[in-house]
Amino acid sequence: MKKVELFDTTLRDGTQAAGISFTVADKIKIAHILDDLGIDYIEGGWPGSNPKDEEFFQKVQKVKFRNAQIVAFGSTRHKDKTADKDPNLLTLIKSKVKVACIFGKSWDLHVTHALRASLDENLEMISDSVKFLKSQKLKVIYDAEHFFDGFKNNRDYALSTLEAAVKAGADSVTLCDTNGGMLPGDIREIVKAVKEKFPDVYLGIHAHNDSDCAVANSVVAVEEGCSLVQGTINGLGERCGNANLCSIIPALQIKLGYRCLTDEKMVALTEVSRHVDEIANILPNERQPYVGRNAFAHKAGIHVSAVARHSSTYEHMNPEEIGNERRILVSELSGRSNVAFKSKELSLDLENNPQLSSKIIELVKESENKGYQYENADGSFAILTSKAMGKYKPFFTLKSFHVSVEKDKQGQMVSEATIKLDVKGEEEHTVSEGDGPVNALDNALRKALKKYYPEIKEVSLSDFKVRVINAGAGTAAKVRVLIESRDPQSSWGTIGVSENIIEASWEALVDAIEYKILKK
Repeated sequence: MKKVELFDTTLRDGTQAAGISFTVADKIKIAHILDDLGIDYIEGGWPGSNPKDEEFFQKVQKVKFRNAQIVAFGSTRHKDKTADKDPNLLTLIKSKVKVACIFGKSWDLHVTHALRASLDENLEMISDSVKFLKSQKLKVIYDAEHFFDGFKNNRDYALSTLEAAVKAGADSVTLCDTNGGMLPGDIREIVKAVKEKFPDVYLGIHAHNDSDCAVANSVVAVEEGCSLVQGTINGLGERCGNANLCSIIPALQIKLGYRCLTDEKMVALTEVSRHVDEIANILPNERQPYVGRNAFAHKAGIHVSAVARHSSTYEHMNPEEIGNERRILVSELSGRSNVAFKSKELSLDLENNPQLSSKIIELVKESENKGYQYENADGSFAILTSKAMGKYKPFFTLKSFHVSVEKDKQGQMVSEATIKLDVKGEEEHTVSEGDGPVNALDNALRKALKKYYPEIKEVSLSDFKVRVINAGAGTAAKVRVLIESRDPQSSWGTIGVSENIIEASWEALVDAIEYKILKK
């Protein structure tokens, strides 16, 4: 089984994505996550470009990694300086890394217009820079920037830039589709030509996703002889992003038989994807292949029925291999298979009861016509099913609630909620403040219930989403509130719908608490 080395540039190229900004602490945390996953190289940044990257390389010197080598990124020397006096190259030495990745120009257009140098000067810049870093005992990965565009424009010159790096002692040469416009056929043809010219050179691939082909281009490059793949977690990167390692890794290892990670680490891939998004403070792409929440989600009744018999009917692989899971969605498109599958998942017994399944489907259709959606609201669906089965008993009854929001003299917003409940025949009257009206309601509800149902102390709200359903109604529009809750064992979604956002939030809150009690 051929080993493919993984070069992660989330901390450098990934930070060039719009809206992404990691602190030094974030970068070190992500580096640990990548090291635990089994990544071979972690590109930490460009130490000469900004104070944050300089601080990262200072602090990371004290961190021990089990698998990965930390890489510092830079460019070839300036055309008017010698390598040993070039500030950029000297900062790479100063970073005290053992591996440097430098980029140089492969496209004659860039040499003459961006560098304003002659073609021969550029070759000398590449050669001198690699030789200098090698003289400092560094491992050198040379990134041939814009290589594929350069090859198409001037094949001989693009190849001569690789030759300059190889003769100077580069340990690896990475072919870069910097503009991200190549298609798999281009990559295959050009990598094959490079491999014929340099059969013994250790080649890598660095693809951008501007043509939505970065993953495919990376896989094709490996098939044609590249042994190192550069990319980022979740495809973070400038413009349309970089090649997504969360798709490349399972494609190479599970589909094609290359070795990227141990099997033990492969099952952590989904968790790593979501953890990095969490640190980046961005919502995960639920439709992302392999690791997305909906990557193995099934909604159509025919699909669910088939998957229940054999998962391969509508799944290209086993989701557990990369730490993901199958999800069965319940909606107005559902058949009895969906309801049976989902009910079994929620430990509700509907087996051999087609009439009850049909009743639940009708209830779902009626609710969705009013604006409800149960695809991400397992808790609310479980309560709906329990009611349809005649097993539901309310754990408490609302008598009334009152919410007030005011702005004090200091300009601070203050929210207060008052709740009256009937709990097991006793009246509970509580008052609580919160960061907003929904938080105040949540606090007051928990305060009223905790002595009766102490298990709710384990519940925390992990996400709160509001969606306007009929925007044309303006401020009188109906809203859908989706709350994600979790306890130490699991997470669940609940939903509320109303023209009043407070009422919709209350409905979702009540379902979240009732589902926790129902689980027990």
